[in-house]
Amino acid sequence: MTQRRRGGGRKGPANSTTTKATSGRGLSVRVKSARGRTVGQTRWLQRQLNDPYVARAKAEGYRSRAAYKLMELDDKYQVLKPGKKVVDLGAAPGGWTQVAVARVKAEAEDGGTVVAIDINSWEEVAGATCSTLDFLDPTAPDKLKQALGGPADVVLSDMAAPTTGHGPTDHLRIMGLAEAAWEFALDVLAPGGTFICKVFQGGAEGELLKQIKTRCATVRHAKPPASRPDSAEVYLVATGFKG
Repeated sequence: MTQRRRGGGRKGPANSTTTKATSGRGLSVRVKSARGRTVGQTRWLQRQLNDPYVARAKAEGYRSRAAYKLMELDDKYQVLKPGKKVVDLGAAPGGWTQVAVARVKAEAEDGGTVVAIDINSWEEVAGATCSTLDFLDPTAPDKLKQALGGPADVVLSDMAAPTTGHGPTDHLRIMGLAEAAWEFALDVLAPGGTFICKVFQGGAEGELLKQIKTRCATVRHAKPPASRPDSAEVYLVATGFKG
């Protein structure tokens, strides 16, 4: 980003950005508050402009920085292998779907299968079967299974409800989505399959964690480097589904 001069001359517009030197990190961008923009929105924009994963995603053609979270998880646990069948829940805008398509080689003649769904409108990803539908809609599981054409090897869930700022409420909301994703995984995962799901810090708790441990050989919690340090999210990685 072009550095702006900070002395003399005209003042920039109210929504301009400035840069400042930071020790060991070069230049960072500071966003001035603009009319009509809340403090929270200004902070979010400033964080985006200073996030190396955001810049990398734009340069490498990924739809979101979240793509690198899945890459880092898969680099560690090696679950997205060529020929595998994958379901991506909460897929929009498509970063995880792009990674899954590439790693299972879904566009190859004998490659894998990727089926993805999100409640929000999103652009389809080449090589995947994409749906705009609420996963909690009663018709959603059957539509996903039909598109899969057989048991899934991997069920991914990056679903998250809009946050309220109230920790206990947000935790209950995301745990409800995690439970729904697990119920679906129980129905579609092939023996030896993998379930990866976003939860909040504290992880999957109580009865859900107990269920997953009884049905999978190994259950871990992981926070990939691409997950922002100030984010409460962590990922549950359950491998070796027992069927």
